[in-house]
Amino acid sequence: MDTEEAFPEILSKLGIPALNAMQETALPAIQQHPNVILLAPTGSGKTLAFLLPVLSLLKAGTPGVQCLILSPTRELAIQIERVWQQMATGFKVNTCYGGHSMQTETKSLSQPPALLIGTPGRILEHINRNTIAPGSIRTLVLDEFDKSLSMGFQEQMADIIKALPGLEKRVLVSATAKQHIPGFTGITHPKVLNFNKAIEKSTDGLVVKRVVSPTEDKGPTLFRLLCFLGSEQTLIFCNQRDATEHASALLSSMGIANTFFHGGMDQPEREKTLVQFRNGSILFLVASDLAARGLDIPEVKHVVHFELPLKQNDFLHRNGRTARMHAEGTAYLLMHPDEPLPAYLPDPPPLLELPETDTLPEPSPWTTLYISGGKKDKLSKMDIVGFLSKKGNLQKDDIGKIEVLDFMSFVAVRKDLADGLLQAIQSEKMKGKKYKIVVTK
Repeated sequence: MDTEEAFPEILSKLGIPALNAMQETALPAIQQHPNVILLAPTGSGKTLAFLLPVLSLLKAGTPGVQCLILSPTRELAIQIERVWQQMATGFKVNTCYGGHSMQTETKSLSQPPALLIGTPGRILEHINRNTIAPGSIRTLVLDEFDKSLSMGFQEQMADIIKALPGLEKRVLVSATAKQHIPGFTGITHPKVLNFNKAIEKSTDGLVVKRVVSPTEDKGPTLFRLLCFLGSEQTLIFCNQRDATEHASALLSSMGIANTFFHGGMDQPEREKTLVQFRNGSILFLVASDLAARGLDIPEVKHVVHFELPLKQNDFLHRNGRTARMHAEGTAYLLMHPDEPLPAYLPDPPPLLELPETDTLPEPSPWTTLYISGGKKDKLSKMDIVGFLSKKGNLQKDDIGKIEVLDFMSFVAVRKDLADGLLQAIQSEKMKGKKYKIVVTK
């Protein structure tokens, strides 16, 4: 079957009824032009916009890596891999990033994938170790290129591109337009697809409000705001890693269940946190700007700027986590009376007056179970559902979102049933094997 004939089936697997305008435009442009720049905001579907044309460019039976996708963060690399796996293309994919076992990656690369995804530092390390043969790579995608530059990956990306003698196609994907494209990219006379303004029009549902903290210590006001918002998933942004942990600890001490997320956490901890936020076990996530883009997390109704970002781009990316594609959402700015309004906000947003009395938000009714097996153990979502239903006596509505990773799985279950469930299954086997199953902390 021709690759493009399989596109409707792929969209069905992804649960997407049809391509959006940006994806429809990107498909022939990337297929036909050697240099393409795709500009579109977070949450607009850029990943599929470049993966579909990449699929059409891959050739079955061709040895070696054919396409390399560079990502600034581990989370984004994993997210791209997940989308590719959901597409079920038949082409092998590997993902390489810092914090992942080098031995495991090297073993997987001994049978080269058609598609390789990774962070610049780790990919360069593999090239230098000769565990990747770069000569076969024909297509290069630089995803979230603006973020890669801001994170200081220029040298690694330049060294990688120098090591790719057979490149025929370069695709640069970014959420913001740069006036100058660095020469090391090798991109000349590009076809530019700018969908920033077109998609910004679809975020008309965003409302920005100001909440005044009477003192420089905004913690008590953050607590009151979350009590006002209630039990709805909320992203709370801070500027520094230490601030996320401090704000998270403060909320916990005041009785609001939450957790934090930033780039200083180790990879398993970051993955576990995102899983819990995606499945609703965690309602309040205090995060650095790492969570503002390039992560597979759900759209939320509320974004709180506990600390105001210095740059307008960061402000826009944070707000991009809500009010996407005609949905409604609100961004809240916590400010003390003497705090100057940032230059990117010419006028102060409308003031939100918080009620005098505070009612703690109800905790999430879900908790997350960790299972010590995954895809590499031949476990599937259906295996897990069947096991929990038959051996744990759970009903369909008692089981929430399930995520099966390579060597572990996570499943949301009703919190009030978790203890009884774990007792019922403690000596049971799934597909003939005993797995460790515990509540994720």
